[in-house]
Amino acid sequence: MMKFLSLLMIVVICACIVLPQISAQKLQDKVTCTSRKSRCFLRSISCPKQCPFTTPKDPKAKSCHINCDSPICKAECRHKKPSCKGIGAACYDPRFIGADGVVFYFHGKRDEHFALVSDTNLQINARFIGHRPAGRAHDYTWIQALGLLFGPHKFSVEATKASTWDNKIDHLKFSFNGTEILDSTTSSWKSLDGDVTVERISSANSAIITVYGLVEIGVNVVPITKEDDRVHNYQIPFDVDCFAHLEVQFRFLDLSADVDGVLGRTYRPDYENRAELGIAMPVVGGYDKYKTTSLFADDCKKCVFSSTKNGDNKGSM
Repeated sequence: MMKFLSLLMIVVICACIVLPQISAQKLQDKVTCTSRKSRCFLRSISCPKQCPFTTPKDPKAKSCHINCDSPICKAECRHKKPSCKGIGAACYDPRFIGADGVVFYFHGKRDEHFALVSDTNLQINARFIGHRPAGRAHDYTWIQALGLLFGPHKFSVEATKASTWDNKIDHLKFSFNGTEILDSTTSSWKSLDGDVTVERISSANSAIITVYGLVEIGVNVVPITKEDDRVHNYQIPFDVDCFAHLEVQFRFLDLSADVDGVLGRTYRPDYENRAELGIAMPVVGGYDKYKTTSLFADDCKKCVFSSTKNGDNKGSM
């Protein structure tokens, strides 16, 4: 009897030691690198204790992701919402941060479309909205929508128009191959082949879009505030439109050396920044080179992507 009790006690002690470890393992997600050019490609790594989940329930908590560019292939913590101060950002009127970390502006023109990225397997266009106060020679512009072309597919995300702003009302609209997806009551969506996912990261106006092996895009919808209007003298007609627009941050996973576009060109190995440095708002040109005829067109002068070669006819929207 004593031997049995002793054995039972040993089993209980072992269980107390092992079970928490098993539970802890279950409470940590794993992440996999999907960048084909990375030495970490398809490696699965456990998330650190500081950010054990890829999709934490707390919207303010940091999430786990894998840094495919790290030589040691490690999982890292980051805020899920896009950072307008990070590489690959496109925010404000629109201000970009290139692959070299240098800030530049590209104003474009309201109600027109421009290729932000054009590569052999990916095209990302932006639709600009804008406002031109009386007496000003150029438009103030913001990114209202993104159109992605990859393979035979088309994906769009846009900020819907709002005359007045309410943070609790969602202004994100998504479509995939012409069909609207992910209404305001749905938190996530995945394509049938699993290659495209959309995940809301707050109750309204924030999401992460992932195209497997190509790009991750963080998007926020924000309005022009009265403080923005005062500082920049936009002269916004707030009784008509608060110019809801996108704040975006891209993380590219498979760009070629031939990539082009307003932002894409900064990722070329031979890129030389020609923005005038040392001034408050370095502006780069390219209006005529990167203008497309629609959100899903690949017809700009510098476009690399070809819808025909990627298995679809040229689209428009």
